[in-house]
Amino acid sequence: MKKRQKEKIIYFFLGLLCVSVVSLVIAMIGFTFVKGLPVMNWTFISQMPRMGMKEGGILPAIIGTLYLMLGTVLIALPLGILSAIYLTEYAKRGLLYRGIRLAIFNLAGVPSVVYGLFGLGLFVLFLGFGSSLLSGCLTLSCLILPVIIASSEEALLSVDPSYREASLALGATRWQTIQKVVLPHAMPGILTGAILGMGRAAGETAPILLTAVAFFLPKLPQSVFDQVMALPYHLYIISTQVPDMPAEIQYGTAFILMAVVGIFFGIATWIRYHFRSLVK
Repeated sequence: MKKRQKEKIIYFFLGLLCVSVVSLVIAMIGFTFVKGLPVMNWTFISQMPRMGMKEGGILPAIIGTLYLMLGTVLIALPLGILSAIYLTEYAKRGLLYRGIRLAIFNLAGVPSVVYGLFGLGLFVLFLGFGSSLLSGCLTLSCLILPVIIASSEEALLSVDPSYREASLALGATRWQTIQKVVLPHAMPGILTGAILGMGRAAGETAPILLTAVAFFLPKLPQSVFDQVMALPYHLYIISTQVPDMPAEIQYGTAFILMAVVGIFFGIATWIRYHFRSLVK
C-alpha cells in the first residue's frame, strides 16, 4: 500500500512538472503573439523591409531562414545517418571506436560561436565560398551533425537484433538488412534527432553571423553563393542595433520565427509518425 502511495505521489509531481513546462511554453508563445499582433498581416510577411527596417515586411529574412534550415537538413541528415550506420553496423569495437564516440558527444556540447569561427576559417576563407548561403548551411550542418549521429546511433542500436539475424538467415546481405529491415524501424528515432538538431540550428545567430547573413539585402538570394537575411539575426539587429524600433515589430518577428520552426517540426513529426505506422 505504501508503495502505491509513493507511486501516486511521484506520478502527481511528474504530471505537475509536465503541466508547468507546457504551460510556460504556451504562455511564452501567447505573450509573443499578443505583443506582435498589431503588425502581423500579409504585408509584414510578404514585403521587403523599409525605413531602416521600421516599416515594410520581413520576407527576405523568412526566405533566408527557410533556405538555411532546408540546406542544413539536406546536408547533415544523410551524413549523420551514414555515419551512425558505420559506427553501429561496421566499425570494430576498439579504441578508435570509443574515441570517435567520445569526440561526437564532446562536439555536441561545443558553443555555437566556436562553430561559427570554424565555418569562417574553413568555408568562408580557406575554401573561398565567402559569406554565403552555402557557407552558412555547411556551418550549421557541422553544428547539428553530432546530435544527429548520436540520436541515429541510439535509434539503430534499439532495433531488436533478432530482426537482423532473421534477415541474414534468409540470405540477405548486410546492406540489404540495414536498408530494408533496420532503417525503417530506426527511422522514427532518427527523425527525432533531426528535429532536435533543426530546433538548435533554427535559433542560432553566431554561426550564421560569421558565415552567411547580412544586415539588409534589397533582393532575395539568387544562388548558394549569395548572402541571405535570417530571422534570428534580423531579430537580434532590430532588438539591439536599431534605435526606436517599435516593440510590436520585434515580437512579431519573434513569433514568425517560432511559427517557421513549428512548421518544420510539424512536417518532421508527421514524417516520423508515417514511418512508425509503416513498421507496425
